Amino acid sequence: MSLRYLTAGETHGPQLTAIIEGLPSHLELDFEALNFELARRQKGYGRGRRMQIEKDTAQIAGGVRHGYTTGAPVALVVENNDWKHWQKIMNIEPIEGTDEEKRRVHRPRPGHADLNGGLKYNHKDLRNVLERSSARETAVRVAVGAVAKQLLEHFGIRIAGQVIRIGEIEAPPHNLPLDELARVTEASSVRVADAETEKKMEAYIDKIKEEGDSIGGIVECIVEGVPVGLGSHVQYDRKLDGRIAQAVMSINAFKGVEIGIGFEAGTLPGSKVHDEILYSEERGYYRATNRLGGFEGGMTNGMPIVVRGVMKPIPTLYKPLQSVDIDTREAFAAQVERSDACAVPAASVVLEHVVAWEVAKAFLEKFGGDSIGEIERNYQGYLAQLEEY
Repeated sequence: MSLRYLTAGETHGPQLTAIIEGLPSHLELDFEALNFELARRQKGYGRGRRMQIEKDTAQIAGGVRHGYTTGAPVALVVENNDWKHWQKIMNIEPIEGTDEEKRRVHRPRPGHADLNGGLKYNHKDLRNVLERSSARETAVRVAVGAVAKQLLEHFGIRIAGQVIRIGEIEAPPHNLPLDELARVTEASSVRVADAETEKKMEAYIDKIKEEGDSIGGIVECIVEGVPVGLGSHVQYDRKLDGRIAQAVMSINAFKGVEIGIGFEAGTLPGSKVHDEILYSEERGYYRATNRLGGFEGGMTNGMPIVVRGVMKPIPTLYKPLQSVDIDTREAFAAQVERSDACAVPAASVVLEHVVAWEVAKAFLEKFGGDSIGEIERNYQGYLAQLEEY
């Protein structure tokens, strides 16, 4: 069975829900580790007041018994603590009252799904669009990815992320081991490995916020311990790098993705792009460099996966841009909903988890079974095959 999930819920509704199907039985889940990942998403310099209201934790409502998956669908629930202030506005039953009482939205915000969704679904209250299109949904996607992370960790696959750039400020390159990178960036307010860059980014975010503006940036995810051969070259929709790219682009506000050196490859000769193949008794086949970010032909090549995503500035501005009222067609300043000046550090965490999901999905496609024990046997048999090649 293929690994998949669906989510449901609105940003000001009672909860976000996800159902994961295809997890093997006997996977031990660390609930503290799962909720630690949710807490990571809420951190970061530049976040707004919503992060002070919500203290996200995931409740498991099905598919787990006595700490282990059963093989049945796993149901995850992340409650919205702010729901108590929105019960009437977001009630599923019809309510009486004025547009103001219903908090009807009729002035679409540039850069959001408001107007497109209203036109597509014929909504005259754009709240029906913004409630679902909100980045709040990434909370439950992180919860899903946290489960995928635990599956991967069982097989020695580890993931870490970092912020590469916020606006004008770029972090210097480094060669930190993955575990050290995870430790250092977790202690950073903006998830960078360099303390001086952290100070510069904080000051830059403060400046942007004072101006009533917002700022985006670039984030990176690294996956180590990945075996050769996840994904496939035989069909376009089985290429793992393509699937990862789609997943990254599905994150709210992400407008670009690159793997390895990415767009830089278009400026260099082939001799400085492709990774030479080497062999040793200890390592087997490996690459001298990792410019292609762990992929060749849509398949992993055994080197670390390196993925970057570009997040645009959050479009809700306290110095709002011009929009048009859908009732009167007159120009107005766009409606302001509660927002962050910068969510790039949080986006780094979301990136880790959507990548983890795609890698876990490909891992189970390659080594799948109905229980962890069956997958372990399949995986060990494949590793033995690689050693004999």
